[in-house]
Amino acid sequence: MARRAITRGTEGEHSFCPVTASIEILQEKWSLHIIRRLLDGGEQGFNELRRSVGANPATLTERLEHLEELGIVRRTVHSLMPPRTSYALTPAGVALSGVINAISDWGREYLDQSKGKKGLVAVRKAG
Repeated sequence: MARRAITRGTEGEHSFCPVTASIEILQEKWSLHIIRRLLDGGEQGFNELRRSVGANPATLTERLEHLEELGIVRRTVHSLMPPRTSYALTPAGVALSGVINAISDWGREYLDQSKGKKGLVAVRKAG
């Protein structure tokens, strides 16, 4: 799961870094895909989410449980026959929309779409 988001301060002490912690959550495998899918499609059932994200069921279950533990995703079990489980973003999850949009805007503005050497995306030069 996520590593501890610790940075070294100016005097050598360690402190919590909210930027590092946030990026670590978003970069965990499938997490960003799940969050974006729920932002775009609203509440979704497990199979619908699995099909749209493309993760295998075990991995998707693990990621959803972790995002639920973090307070980003809410799981609801509906009392239907057969039982149905759906997933939606919490207010904290919905708040990631601005972050994801800002990253997307930055990428469109500053990253070249063509791959550079070794398949890396290059930042455009100013001017």
